[in-house]
Amino acid sequence: MQGEIEQRIAQLRRQLQEASYAYYVLDEPVMADEVYDRLYRELQELEADYPHLITSESPTQRVGEKPAAKFFSVKHNIPLYSLENAFNLEEFAKWQERWQRVLPPLTPPYQGGGQESGLQLLNAENTSITPPLGKGGLGGGYYVCELKIDGSALALTYENGVLVRGVTRGDGITGEDITQNVKTIRSIPLKLNSDNPPPVVEVRGEAFLSLAVFAEINREREEAGEQLFANPRNAAAGTLRQLDSKIVDRRRLDFFAYTLYVGTKKSEVESENNETKTHWESLELLRKMGFKVNPNRKLCNSLDEVREYYEYWDEERRNLPYMTDGVVVKINSIVLQQQLGFTQRFPRWAIALKYPAAEVPTIVEAVTVQVGRTGALTPVAELKPVQLAGTTVSRASLHNSDRLALLDLHIGDTVVVRKAGEIIPEVVRVLPELRPENARLFAMPNCCPECQQPVVREKGEAVTRCINTSCPAILRGSLIHFCSRDALDINGVGEKFVQQLVNSNLVHSVADLYDLTAEKLMNLERMGPKLAEKLVSSIDQSKFQPWARVLYGLGIRHVGSVNAQLLTERFVNVEDLAKASAASIEGVYGIGPEIAQAVYQWFQVPVNQSLIDRLIAAGLQLKSAVNSQEKATESKSLPLSGKVFVITGTLPTLKRDEAKDLIQKAGGKVTNSVSSKTDYLVLGEDAGSKLEKARSLGIAQLSEAELLSILAG
Repeated sequence: MQGEIEQRIAQLRRQLQEASYAYYVLDEPVMADEVYDRLYRELQELEADYPHLITSESPTQRVGEKPAAKFFSVKHNIPLYSLENAFNLEEFAKWQERWQRVLPPLTPPYQGGGQESGLQLLNAENTSITPPLGKGGLGGGYYVCELKIDGSALALTYENGVLVRGVTRGDGITGEDITQNVKTIRSIPLKLNSDNPPPVVEVRGEAFLSLAVFAEINREREEAGEQLFANPRNAAAGTLRQLDSKIVDRRRLDFFAYTLYVGTKKSEVESENNETKTHWESLELLRKMGFKVNPNRKLCNSLDEVREYYEYWDEERRNLPYMTDGVVVKINSIVLQQQLGFTQRFPRWAIALKYPAAEVPTIVEAVTVQVGRTGALTPVAELKPVQLAGTTVSRASLHNSDRLALLDLHIGDTVVVRKAGEIIPEVVRVLPELRPENARLFAMPNCCPECQQPVVREKGEAVTRCINTSCPAILRGSLIHFCSRDALDINGVGEKFVQQLVNSNLVHSVADLYDLTAEKLMNLERMGPKLAEKLVSSIDQSKFQPWARVLYGLGIRHVGSVNAQLLTERFVNVEDLAKASAASIEGVYGIGPEIAQAVYQWFQVPVNQSLIDRLIAAGLQLKSAVNSQEKATESKSLPLSGKVFVITGTLPTLKRDEAKDLIQKAGGKVTNSVSSKTDYLVLGEDAGSKLEKARSLGIAQLSEAELLSILAG
């Protein structure tokens, strides 16, 4: 029986690994989603019954159950050097001339007449030269050109074919061990596709976010009132440093492998790749091992071919589903790479040929103001249409009043526009020397452009807001958000349909959606009986969406889908959350004071209380399946349950927020001031008056090491 179970588990893992490889790497699904889910659940159940058979490379082990306490610095097996940059083809040609000058005497088969190779390169003066190589070892090309993916570099270590470590670049010598997060990236194999893998394999590559996923993350952050990521690179780097791997998993990072090293000992990974003779062969071997390798690579025999590749992708990269900011050019021969070696900072055998940032001048013809779901007023520059990064740009966000003041923007100004992260058009600067005499300074309005009610700007905030809850713009935004895919996911209720509902006075809040009938909808433009019935049915189906989605759909400031999930895990029904204090809400792991205050204040508003009552009456799920008594019992079992902590001074390794998160996750509460109710003072260097007060009250003091020891149990 035991043997049969082991065989079935091995079979399931193999099937799931092959399906994941086909889906995430080859983009050629071989298994229906429901079949994959069924096999995955079967594997989960078997591993739950036979936990001693669980292995680190099992597909079920991609996401860690518990957040990491912190990330530890580790030394790279092989230094992860950055690349020297060239910002035009002339600089690239000088790099080529430079490495040829420092090339040491070559060993066979690289000796001999360069004329035999038939390769002609160009030096910095565009004079034809003969490369100092014979025929051998070229692999069909002198250079390998690859797109430079704009993400975050990772170093992966495999021992006997199993992923054992994932490390960030760091300073190139040491990085942070984020193995738990790396395992969530589906295009990184937990186990190599090899029956006889080398004892040690080191893989380098780039973790990145697709443009579609990046846009989705920023949309969610904007709806939650959180600061937007500037570009996919920052978003990818920030995601990789999340302590909770479940959050990383939700962000759907991707990965391209670009370098392979093969070692012979567990304790010593050699920089020599002893399985391949060229970089091109290494890329092919990476692909066979189960990695996603960028398909847009090319072998080039001359600077002219490199130029063609560079210029082609300067335009074509606009059509890629991910960001790229240049081309990486590497000498193909691995023996040549070893001969050339490294400077103190860069490999001599590779260079990044970067694309210049796309900026264009245009004229501001007008400034309009948009009103968002939270009432935020956003000024938008209406521009004379201009071509930028492959698209026609006619509008650019000006963000807020502070940004306007900084720019000193006048209508009629000539401005420089670029795409932030090559996605969102933004005004970089004004050219005041080109300002016409009749240009007029734009100022934010005192009244909402939608409802004409006064607007306010809270102290300490950059955003001007309309606070009229009946504002049509706020209502439209609330409805669109409530019906969105990550919220109630109501098919067919898009922006145009919402506009009709609001203009016809059929809805005045999201609760009114559940009072709609096919008969009422028939009065709308282009509405037939079948479509009306379909929309009503879709709205009815949304009543079965879980409590976390409903909470997210309410559109409370700062509450995105991740925070909604965290809150509903702690507060298993809306009644518990509605009566919770701001302090108890802040006690939820991952919920900070600003979020807690926003949630608390939202539930104090009578209009919102009535909305909740109506949604309950309509039959929506405002409670989870988890029994509240079970949840309370679980909370009491946490090691720091009921204990109050104050943190003071600079801790040796943890940031204060990290220590706070760890304490709260373990059931404790963190406050800012010492009182008789304080149980422990967590003490760092340069502690101030809090230490003196704790001593006077006889409060126990903990070092960071002692705190971590308690948390470890």
